[in-house]
Amino acid sequence: MTALGELRVSPEAPVRCYDRVKDFGPAWSDDTSAPGGHNGCDTRDDILRRDLTGIRLDGRCKVVSGTLDDPYTNRTIHVTRGRETSSAVRIDHMAALGDVWTTGAANLTQAQREELANDPLNLDAVDGAANDDEGDDDASRWLPPATGYRCEYVARQIAVKVKYRLWVTPSQKSAMNKVLATCPSQPLPTGSSPEVALRS
Repeated sequence: MTALGELRVSPEAPVRCYDRVKDFGPAWSDDTSAPGGHNGCDTRDDILRRDLTGIRLDGRCKVVSGTLDDPYTNRTIHVTRGRETSSAVRIDHMAALGDVWTTGAANLTQAQREELANDPLNLDAVDGAANDDEGDDDASRWLPPATGYRCEYVARQIAVKVKYRLWVTPSQKSAMNKVLATCPSQPLPTGSSPEVALRS
């Protein structure tokens, strides 16, 4: 049985709206058991160091500039840290917190939710405007404008749901299957079981 096919299919849970800090912890905390946690750098800088090229650091952790080849739009974005410029690139939860909250994360422990919110498997540095467009939507409501990245985007969402034992809604599963039909050999990303096929 494949990874998407093994996920439970169920409607969204009727839970209260989530509170970012109360339910998932402070943004970009280093104090989690997520991979790379407790390294003395916050999660945002960890992801910027992973995803940007030509980076310049202030100290050991703080990324002050670099270049992003944005996966969502195929744009090249030159990043300079600052009040007016940092929003050009944001760190995106590929499986959005609003989606995971209503598909099982509300039932996880606080530590598990904080790990999910800071897990590099679920995070990408992306164009700030595209991140705003995505919001808390799942794959049935939003996909990256760059069609060539949609398979990786959906695969990462599935990997997160597998790892944290979440479920998919019927519309989400249908949308994921439609994307994966264009890339039947897409593997499950590192952090789960990369040898497992994705489609149901």
